[in-house]
This record gives sequence, structure tokens and C-alpha cells, in this order.
Amino acid sequence: MFEKIERVPGDAILGLIEAFKKDTNPQKVDLGVGVYKDDQGNTPVMRAVKEAEALLLKNETTKTYIGSHGAPAYGEVVLPMVLGEGSPVLEARRASATQSPGGTGALRLAADFIAKELPGKDIWVSDPTWPNHLGIFPAAGLTLHKYPYVDAENRLDFDGMLGALKQIPEGDVVLLHACCHNPTGFDLSRDQWQQVLEVLRERQLLPLIDFAYQGFGEGLDEDAYGVRLLAENLDEVIITSSCSKNFGIYCERTGCLILVAKNEEQMENVRSQIAIVARENYSNPPAHGGAIVSEILHSAELAATWREELTEMRDRINTLRRDFVEALKPYGLDQKYACVAEQRGMFSYTGLTPEQVDRLRDEFGIYMVRSGRANVAGFSHKNLPYLAKAIAAVN
Repeated sequence: MFEKIERVPGDAILGLIEAFKKDTNPQKVDLGVGVYKDDQGNTPVMRAVKEAEALLLKNETTKTYIGSHGAPAYGEVVLPMVLGEGSPVLEARRASATQSPGGTGALRLAADFIAKELPGKDIWVSDPTWPNHLGIFPAAGLTLHKYPYVDAENRLDFDGMLGALKQIPEGDVVLLHACCHNPTGFDLSRDQWQQVLEVLRERQLLPLIDFAYQGFGEGLDEDAYGVRLLAENLDEVIITSSCSKNFGIYCERTGCLILVAKNEEQMENVRSQIAIVARENYSNPPAHGGAIVSEILHSAELAATWREELTEMRDRINTLRRDFVEALKPYGLDQKYACVAEQRGMFSYTGLTPEQVDRLRDEFGIYMVRSGRANVAGFSHKNLPYLAKAIAAVN
């Protein structure tokens, strides 16, 4: 049966991991894998997470299932984190939270829900977008289209984006990145979010907001501006949230699918359907990551420690962005790469061509995705001079 099955290329980013491991260059730099790293190149466990896990280990009494929607305590803390304390959406009981295996699991739940309950609706994603978006939605049977996001000069093409949104057929689904756009790092301003809201309302489009990096841009509340604006001003919104990055619990696969409906009754109807979709996908989500998040956010002391750590991570990344541009100044390249300091989140669309990326890898042991997307968290004050010299050599 299996003899006619062909081998396919592996994931490009995972391939970078293997190539980086084999590279013997002592100055090699990994800018490919999308995880946070400290100045020593490690992905540490946050202090708040370690303390929460110790409490969980001490107090845990069961390993039973937590249900298709996950642990209620998890939803209790994620909903206000995403939609805001005192949110009118939450006061009106218009939002439902379903714990999922990571943000990716939430996206797949959303995709299956749309395919099942909104037949005939296509989905539109930014060009470029996170590569896994291009696999998840077609795998669920949805037809995928793209709208412009970055122009040929490596700048946010908001006019192109808005013009394309105005042409999308009424009722289709539009995927938007809440903040820290992956892979580009270019985010919408508050005024631009307002313009997007008006087009969505006018065209009766359904927004699906991918919120994977809350707290990595400007701050927990600041990064949620677009999410809250749409949720409070539209009858229906789908949000996929991830705790993998802002809690540093990548391997625990901790996400959440949030659906906002017009009223509580419609929310309960939608929630009942999501339970079936989850049941058919994986039955129950893993419990540990959600328990960590719940333990932290239900404790004023642990929550304060976590926010402090998250602020340190965000500030480090934003400082490295500015220092990277400064390191290029002696080579006369600071203006060419000034966009890196303007972008937000872990990723940067550097503007490097595939050929330049290849040369950086082959000649200098610097690894990044061929689109030119670099993980800024892979920068360090130790490797910035080497990076700047290498980039100057390939320009």
C-alpha cells in the first residue's frame, strides 16, 4: 500500500535547525527558529512558570480529562487578558473560550468550524503571512486568497491592503494579525485599525484575528487594541490566541479559540458546535500549559512577576532592533535597514534577497528563512558586530 507514496521536502525552518547544528563555524548565528532567546542564545523557562509548576506539582490531585472546551479556569483568565478587564463583550457574555493545543490548534478549530458552519465562504490572508496559514486552511477544505500587505520597497502597503479588502466578496473571512505580524513585523496603527473596521463592517466580512504574540509589541493592552476594537464594534469575530510565546511554554501547546457572537444565545449556539469540532480533532486539549497560565494569572504575585519578565523580553527585542540599525551605520546601511527598528515582535522582514540569505548562510554561518525573515531574538550584543559586517559583505 505504501510503496507508491513519495517523499516530500521537509519543513524549511526545521531544515534550518539541522543545518545550523551541523555547521562548525564558531561564530554561527541562528535567526531562523521562531522562539525567544536570551543574550546567551537560550530559551529560558520564566521564573513565574517555574513557581507555578512547583505549586501545580504540589497540589495536583488528578490527571482526568478537562473536557473539549478545556479547563474553565483557563478561559476565565485568557478572556480578560485578550478582550480586557471590564470588557463590554465579556459583560454581555458574548464571548466563548475553548482551550486548544497551541495557537495552531486554535486556527485549525477555526478553519474546521468555518468549513462546516459557513459553507462557501473563502478565507483571505495577508501576502506574506505565516507559512502554516497556507497549509491549515486548505487542509480544512477552505479556498484561500491573498491580499497585499508589503510592497516591493519592503514597506507596509496599507493602501493596497485596504483597496483589496474593499473588493472581497461579502461574507468572506479575513485573517488579520493582531500585532507583531509574522513574518514581516509591520503592524497597523490605531487609525489604520479603525479604517479596517469600517471596511469589514461595510462589506460584512468576518475577521479571524491571529493573536500569537500578545505582549511582544508594545504591551499586553496596547497589542490588543485591534482585537478589542473589532470585538466591541462587530457582531461576530473569531480570535485565535497563543500563550506559547508570552509565557515561554512552547512545548506545552497552549492556545485558545475565542468566538464573539452578537448575543449570549448565539454565543452558546456557536460554543456547542465548537465542542463537536474539538471532539472530532483531538477530543481534549493537553492540560498542563493551561494550568500554568491559570495558576499565574490567578495569583497577583505570580502575575506581577510574569508581567515583569515579559516586559524585559519585549524591551530586549526592541532595543536589539535599534542597536542592529546602529551597527550598520559604519557601513552606510542604517537607512536601508531602518525598517527593522520600526517593526515589532520577534520577526523582521529585513529586505534581504534569497540570494543574500544564501550567502549569509554559506559564507558566514548566519541562518534565516530565505524570504529574509529574521528572528530578532536571535540577535545579541555579542553577535551584532559580526552580523553587521556579514550583511555589509553581501550588499
